[in-house]
Amino acid sequence: MRRTALILGSGLLLLGAFWNSVTWHLQTFWGASGHFWQTQWENLLSTFEGKEWILFIIGAGLVPALCFWVLNGLLLLVDTTGKPSSISRYRIQLGKNEPVDPVKLRHVIRTVIFNQTVISLPMLAICYPFLKWRGDPCSRELPTFHWVLLAMALFTLVDEILFYYSHRLLHHPTLYKKIHKKHHEWTAPIGVITMYAHPIELAASNMLSVMVGPLAMGSHLSSIIVWLCVALIVSTISHCGYHLPFLPSPEFHDYHHLKFNQCYGTLGVLDHLHGTDVMFKKSKAYQRHVILLGFTPLSESIPDPPKKIESL
Repeated sequence: MRRTALILGSGLLLLGAFWNSVTWHLQTFWGASGHFWQTQWENLLSTFEGKEWILFIIGAGLVPALCFWVLNGLLLLVDTTGKPSSISRYRIQLGKNEPVDPVKLRHVIRTVIFNQTVISLPMLAICYPFLKWRGDPCSRELPTFHWVLLAMALFTLVDEILFYYSHRLLHHPTLYKKIHKKHHEWTAPIGVITMYAHPIELAASNMLSVMVGPLAMGSHLSSIIVWLCVALIVSTISHCGYHLPFLPSPEFHDYHHLKFNQCYGTLGVLDHLHGTDVMFKKSKAYQRHVILLGFTPLSESIPDPPKKIESL
């Protein structure tokens, strides 16, 4: 017990020191450029004076959407051509989507565009008066660096809770068949299917889980833009189908698409508490669920066990 306490205590002290050092340097950078960003923000407010809701829609709706399509456009080049091979060799489910079915892909893209324009944008517009009631998302003063960090942490926690339970509910046989099965048409996911879902799922699970945090805190538009961009990037990486070097591991959610009844959350905390990651922890995917710090694909360094050949 003493040894465990010593290790944990030392680890926490080192983590605290590292965290303080990182945040100090970032805060210094933030402070040095703060006047620049504050000036740009005030110029935007002057341009949209009296029409701040338009600024909100552009910031919270169009900027994250642009971020989503830039990243997924690059991934789709690999998905459709298999080139460059230096990236396609990091594919998690080998032999799947090589190349991706063009007919299925066109259907996905049409659905995603529909979801973004008909579901996501109107929901963001509905959020605006609630944010105005809680404060002012377009207030003149930008939030501080440490406040943005705190907001990101709280948004992540709220998202983990709401997404886990709503996602697990969608796996109830009745709801799965009518709603969630659409997203699971892809047992080997690709990045763009992040927003390929039934409209009810997109609204009640995906959008709600990411917007409750900002609504509860009455967050500034700048924090909301950063959060939505980060959420879409992380979700795209989780669905992309490639375990690329130096990026967050997508093995957890990729395994969910493969097995359906494991790994419902985003962080994995609630899956651990509820025991919905037991099969995952026994798999090779769990051993590969780390940030790849080299250039050898984990599918090569930690290969799946050979398939058993049934005797005749």
